[in-house]
Amino acid sequence: MKKILIALIAAMSALAVARAQEQKPVPKDSVRVMVPGCSKNYVFTAGRAAEDQPGGAAVPEGMHLRMNAPKNMMAEIKGQEGSRIEITGLIKKGQVGQEGVEIGRGIRVSPGNSGPSAGFGGMSSPGSGQTMIDVEGWRHLPGECPR
Repeated sequence: MKKILIALIAAMSALAVARAQEQKPVPKDSVRVMVPGCSKNYVFTAGRAAEDQPGGAAVPEGMHLRMNAPKNMMAEIKGQEGSRIEITGLIKKGQVGQEGVEIGRGIRVSPGNSGPSAGFGGMSSPGSGQTMIDVEGWRHLPGECPR
């Protein structure tokens, strides 16, 4: 009886692990990306894609992403500051291809808002135009972040 109970518990835990590893379906307006780079607080800076990563990089090197993740996952990611990591998450399709002209690594000049919708004094609201990523997971990569 004890062996059957142990086998049943082992089978149930194996199913739970397999179910937890399944990825959620991607919404039609989003794309799942894996981005190597470095984090600082809630901002993730995309680094150079690994050579063994299939396909092109969906997120260009130097791009800054505002991370949105559960509190415990953000605590884990913040604990990795200074080390290279790779985050996996969902980005809205319209956010990946940014407007404007790239003038340097991770620096773009784009037209601003005008009129009453531009905000107080013609300034745009904080966080507008910033690319957001809903982080689903992360993993450690070899190497350190540049200072």
